[in-house]
Amino acid sequence: MTLVGLEELRAAQQRIAGVAVRTPLMPCPWASVGARRLWLKPESLQPTGAFKIRGAYNRLAALGEDERARGVVAQSSGNHAQAVAYAAQLLGIKAVIVMPDTSPAIKVENTRSFGAEVILVAPGERDTLPAELAAEHGYVWVPPYDDRYIVAGQGTVGLEIGEDAPDELDTVLVPVSGGGLVSGTAAALKLTCPGVRVVGVEPELAADAQQSLRTGRLTVWPVADTYRTIADGLRTPSVGELPFEHLQAYVDDIVTVSEQEIRDTVALLARRGRLVAEPSGAVAPAAYFHRAEELGGRVFAAVVSGGNVEPKLLAELLQA
Repeated sequence: MTLVGLEELRAAQQRIAGVAVRTPLMPCPWASVGARRLWLKPESLQPTGAFKIRGAYNRLAALGEDERARGVVAQSSGNHAQAVAYAAQLLGIKAVIVMPDTSPAIKVENTRSFGAEVILVAPGERDTLPAELAAEHGYVWVPPYDDRYIVAGQGTVGLEIGEDAPDELDTVLVPVSGGGLVSGTAAALKLTCPGVRVVGVEPELAADAQQSLRTGRLTVWPVADTYRTIADGLRTPSVGELPFEHLQAYVDDIVTVSEQEIRDTVALLARRGRLVAEPSGAVAPAAYFHRAEELGGRVFAAVVSGGNVEPKLLAELLQA
């Protein structure tokens, strides 16, 4: 399986320009501990509240006229759903989105607000129904992570970090779910800043990617296990086949964080960083604050992947 190359990453960067926001790399002096320093990449500032618009728009903008006329179908717990719906609206394409019925209401509402048809299903059906709909109606399937255009689009996060990072940057922390963001970001960084380490971060309760990377075998966790985590965007049972190839080639390690550490980091980012992060978006910075001994390193960048959090949950986490 051929890895996504720099030419594809650069093409994606040009394709999404003016649609996806070029988010800043924010210094966090309040997070310095001795010689350790942190920079945050707030993808929560994207038009749809998460990094997913990068890959979704890159995929849809590359469709031919015949494909656009057929419409698209996608599956997602929320952030890919919103991104595909928004990209489809911009490009005048019909979008049908399959979402688990456990998705946060705010993500379902936002997806519908962009004009997409939303179909709610049991979590176990999320990844099977899109193929059936594509076969029945001729829709083009837009997968959330196992696609070259998706990986390249998400990889523009890494290109931007490489362009904006201080010379001393030695470690980049990226959340892991299906693997599109971490694989694309890792490819971009290893191809442009080869000395920088890339470390994936996922919840302890959904640590399939860590197991896959460390054993060298693509591992699938039961949905009942991964759905225990509060980080609803990171409940995918396994990384995709294409992302797994990138993990093996470019990702230095994957560490995990606990549910309490995720909760605490959501509150910390709001209070000190003035950033609204959903639990999935707080996972990478949580590793900086709670896994220092595992990480090593001195100057870090952490991707805050999204900010689509239910207001009631955010209030609860801030009051804890």
